[in-house]
Formats: sequence, C-alpha cells, structure tokens
Amino acid sequence: MERNLKNVLVISFGFLLLFTAYGGLQSLQSSLHSEEGLGVASLSVLYAALILSSMFLPPVLIKKLGCKWTIAGSMCCYIAFSLGNFYASWYTLIPTSVILGLGGAPLWSAKCTYLTVAGNSYAEKAGKNGKDIINQYFGVFFLIFQSSGIWGNLISSLIFSQDSTKVEISEENLACCGAYDCMTNTTNSTGSAEPSSSLIYTLLGIYTASGVLAVLLIVIFLDQIKSDQAKTEKEILETPSFWSTFLATFRHLKDKRQCLLIPLTMYSGFEQGFLSGDYTKTYVTCALGIHYVGYVMICFSAVNSLCSLLFGKISQFTGRKLLFALATVTNTACIIALLLWKPHPKQLAVFFVFPALWGLSDAIWQTQTNGLYGILFEKHKEAAFANYRLWESLGFVIAFGYSTKLQVYIKLYILLSVLVLSMVTYGAVEYLEAKSSPGAPTPTKKEKVGPPTQETHL
Repeated sequence: MERNLKNVLVISFGFLLLFTAYGGLQSLQSSLHSEEGLGVASLSVLYAALILSSMFLPPVLIKKLGCKWTIAGSMCCYIAFSLGNFYASWYTLIPTSVILGLGGAPLWSAKCTYLTVAGNSYAEKAGKNGKDIINQYFGVFFLIFQSSGIWGNLISSLIFSQDSTKVEISEENLACCGAYDCMTNTTNSTGSAEPSSSLIYTLLGIYTASGVLAVLLIVIFLDQIKSDQAKTEKEILETPSFWSTFLATFRHLKDKRQCLLIPLTMYSGFEQGFLSGDYTKTYVTCALGIHYVGYVMICFSAVNSLCSLLFGKISQFTGRKLLFALATVTNTACIIALLLWKPHPKQLAVFFVFPALWGLSDAIWQTQTNGLYGILFEKHKEAAFANYRLWESLGFVIAFGYSTKLQVYIKLYILLSVLVLSMVTYGAVEYLEAKSSPGAPTPTKKEKVGPPTQETHL
C-alpha cells in the first residue's frame, strides 16, 4: 500500500475510534446527567472552550509539536472527558469539558494539515493535481469518520437495553414529555429511569478504551512528516502571529456579507444543539427510555451522512438556493410538528422520522454553508472560516446554555425565529452576490494547495 494512503487510513480509523466514544457521550449528556442541568452545562462550557481554542492554539501547537503529536495529545483531551463521566459532578465534568474544548481545534487543524501535506507530497511525485489528491484523501477520511455516529450510539443502546429495571410510563408522566415539558426531572422517575451504575460504567469503560486505542493507533502507526516534506508543512503553517489572526477574524466582520451570514452560521449550532440536547431528553428519553437515544441518533447520523454525499454531488445541478429552500421547509415543518406532537410510546416510528428529517436538513446546512463561505471569501478563507467556527460554536453555547432554563416550546420558537432571520439575511447575501462579478480562477495542474477548511466537529 502506498505510504501516504496508509497514513490517511491510520488517521481515519483513529478518528473513528475517538468519535465513536465522544459522539455517543454527547448524545447522552442531557439524559444521563440531567440533575441541575449538568450534562448540557458541560456541553455549553465545552463549546465555549472550543471558541478560545480555535483562535489561539492550533498554529502554536502544530508548529511546536508537529501534526502527529498534536493529534495524539489532542485525542488525550477527549479521553479526559470520558474519564470525567465516570464520576459526573460539577468538579469533574466541567474541567474535563474545558480540556476537551481546548483540544478540539488543534486536533482538527492538525488532521487537515497532515492530510494536505500527504496529498501535496504524493501529487508532486506522481505529477498530479494537488487539489484532486487532497480531495480524495478527505473523501476517504470522511467516508470512514462519519460512521462513528452510528457505532457510538449503537454501543450505548445495546448496553442500556440490557437494563431489566424498566418501569411502565404512566399517562400522567407522558404529559410532561414533549414541547410543553414540566421542567422537572420526570425523565429520571419514569420508564426512562437512569440505567444501573454497572451498565453506565461498562459503557464508559468501552468508550474510554476506544479513545485509548485511537491514541495508540496514531502513536504507533502514523508516520512523522519526513524531512523532504518539511518545507511543505512549513508553507501550510506559515500564518501570521495568532494576535494578527485573532484581529483578522474580527476585521473580517467589516465585510457586509460576513455579518449577514452570522444568523445562518449560528443557526447551525442552535439546530444541532436542540437535537442532541433537547429532543433526546424531552421526547425520546422521557417517553421511550434512555436506551432508545442511541437508535434515534443512529437514524440521524445515517441520513446525515448519506444526504451529505448526495447534496454535495447534486448541488452543481440544483444550485445552493434550492437546497437551502429545501432545508428551510423541512426544518420549519419539523419545528411546527414538534410543537403540536405529544410523544407516546405507541407512536414509535414518529420518534425516528424527526431525526431522519433533521439529518436531511442538517446535511444541507453543513455542506452548503461551508461551500458558501469558501466561494464568497476565497481570498480570506482563514478569517472567514475562523468566523464560521466562532459563530457556530456560539450557537452551541447559547443553545446548551439556556437548555435547562426554558421550556421546550420556547426553545422551538427561538429556533424558528433564528431560522426565519437566517433566510432573510441569506437572501440579502445572494442579492449582493448577484450584483457582483464571479470568483477567482482555480489552481494550475501542479500547484500546491492548502488544506480544505473543514467544519470543526467535536
């Protein structure tokens, strides 16, 4: 096997193991640690730490440690979060959430840089277009990585389904599920009673072991950047000092189009935060039990992955406006339906319809918003995508921050309001763009290109 491809596979399976653990844990936080809102509070703190991390840490760590050891070290931050869940309290979960948030941005930046160096290196030797090879490597990576959402949630549901202490849910308790929830810990006193400690520790042990395997895979099998590639790595990492990068992020807000895209970017955080923080707890866990959370999120992950691939391919034929319209209609219909629907165990299929439709619309938000940033701000990609990460993360922070303070129907109205505002401001961006000229030319055949900027998924 060609060495660069081997390294791509090592990184891909390392991320698969790591995010099998983290993805499963994130879906369970609001249900597993619902007391005093600890679970969603930890996620809010986590994304706040990610904002700071994105602005300052990646260039510094990658230059000091190199890509390989930055990836390995950042993965250890994720393991710390798994360990914090063993004895979940404000004194363990909040600090480990900060640690994970700080490690998140360097992990993804180092991965992007490594795959780009590997792609450029192979393209130079083979006389091929660097951009094409890099896109192939990222395609392999995301093909493997995206399945982590399936495996992590499948493990949690299979383990929690072993719990024999299931309680029948009364109609009185079911009345506290859904949009007009009772703002109590009903979810822990009904048929969705918290699993036994032994099952929780078993799950956390598997997740922690998965993270440790990911680190070992990187440390043992991932090659260092070779001396003949050092120049390439240096070129990619030759960015201004982080103070100037920090200032450039906010100077970019002088661009009217960037300001208009803030609601759309924040909405991405709001809608993902609602699904993983509120839908899983107030609809699924409350009415069905915590062991169904994994199955529901598998449905979301599977549809999201398939639609990301589909919409990435058909966008060249349909254009982004039609896809954004589809996502808007789908999300609006889901929000209205969630306001009206009273969840009941007899309507099992409905619990899976919502995450499937949510996965379809989220795939559009992710692929098309990332693509829109790349097209509109081609000459200032670093500052533009720093803004993307900033405002999306802020959306997560706010969504998780008010999760325990407001009833679900209020959160749904907020979500709908932000969506409407997002489409109005997005329409203004398209109007401004229609009045301007097309973008810049593409790279020549052997031109070395920088890393395709990916959304920072934690």
